Amino acid sequence: MAWFSDSGYWLGRLVFQRMLAVLYIVAFIAAARQFRALIGARGMLPVPAFVARVPFRAAPSVFHRHYSDRFFALWSWGGALLAAAVAAGAADAVPLWAAMVLWAALWAMYLSIVNVGQTWYGFGWESLLLEAGSLAVFLGNDETAPPVPVMWLLRWLLFRVEFGAGLIKMRGDRCWRDLTCLYYHHETQPMPGPLSWFFHHLPKPLHRVEVAANHVAQLGVPVLLFTPQPIAGWAAVAMVITQLWLVLSGNFAWLNWVTIALAMSAAAPLLGGPSTPLPPPPLWFAILVLIATAGVLVLSYRPARNLLARQQMMNTSYESLHLVNSYGAFGSITRVRREIIVEGTADAVTGPETTWLPYEFRGKPGDVRRLPRQYAPYHLRLDWLMWFAALSPAYARSWFVPFVARLLENDRDTLRLLHSNPFPDLPPARIRARVFRYRFTTRQELRETRAWWHRTEEQEFLAPIGRSALHGRR
Repeated sequence: MAWFSDSGYWLGRLVFQRMLAVLYIVAFIAAARQFRALIGARGMLPVPAFVARVPFRAAPSVFHRHYSDRFFALWSWGGALLAAAVAAGAADAVPLWAAMVLWAALWAMYLSIVNVGQTWYGFGWESLLLEAGSLAVFLGNDETAPPVPVMWLLRWLLFRVEFGAGLIKMRGDRCWRDLTCLYYHHETQPMPGPLSWFFHHLPKPLHRVEVAANHVAQLGVPVLLFTPQPIAGWAAVAMVITQLWLVLSGNFAWLNWVTIALAMSAAAPLLGGPSTPLPPPPLWFAILVLIATAGVLVLSYRPARNLLARQQMMNTSYESLHLVNSYGAFGSITRVRREIIVEGTADAVTGPETTWLPYEFRGKPGDVRRLPRQYAPYHLRLDWLMWFAALSPAYARSWFVPFVARLLENDRDTLRLLHSNPFPDLPPARIRARVFRYRFTTRQELRETRAWWHRTEEQEFLAPIGRSALHGRR
């Protein structure tokens, strides 16, 4: 079975596995630090209530068997420690079967979190991390040469990520076809980064070049992944470059970094293999890999059909294990940025003279003089959902009132998700939320006001409400 493995993929496997393990660390730490307020026993969308109404088959998770906040914390921090060990090379220091167990444990542990995460975990990069993680189980370790079928499955995943994103754009908003989407996107994306203001103010002809280059990178270059080396390798290098451009221009959690890891697995053969060829894998491993490959190909039918569908779905999982999924992003672009500003007051009775103090979030815009921060690959789940809520209150129907209730209690776990709490001593008497229209300031406005944003109030999102009134709405 000389065709089955190839030492030339050794570096590609090494880079991919190390990067993936680091991203697992980030994902588990994000879960550990945010879960209590979001899905904890007293969270906005508690896990116990979810598992009581959703059967195990629909959302396989260890938390169907047992849940407590302490157990969830141990599970998440345990996952982070295991991922750190794998990133440090633990999977290459143990027998092949043990390496598979380590990677399978990471996948199963994170799957248990995603499947009870509800709205907070409804992002495409969750499924992407899980799908990439499931393939890592069958990549082997330094005991054997990398299995060629799985290396090709990594390319198939990379193709679907990029090509799916390209198709959803061409089928979606007209601005992708007339090359004007980046007139708006850097300003209106969910969570701008520290360079987004500068990207937004690039000349419009360059924005059009950016969009055209994106179409080439997502619709043309992915096809070259299935050509012989070195063409496939250079195509992957081009993808890495375009993904790094996206990393610089915004905060998209670990979406770009998983994509880069996948591209590196295809680009690394350009540098050659190890000085001494690795031995072929044992028969039992080859059998498992071929069974897994056949399973992925069967499960790929629906995602592949989705690529050809007129009503293409993006970021869709077809089974509860998130093994083979559909991807895509920004089929439509918002032209106007709206932000929900949450404020509190110590006054029990409010009026025109009431002093309202704002809650500042870590990542989403609030204070107009605060430069957006870089958080990716870390994922601020509440901040992202606040962006969706500003698009439509329907996105916040299940969690916004519980969020406000916890602010009225000065709930410690909820406040940890925020950048600042204007009521450090006593909780506020009332909370309100207003919608503002935000835009980046011009260069002249920035010089004069030192503000990165300009904002104008548009409408009320939540009328002033206190604890007593809120109990009737929970």
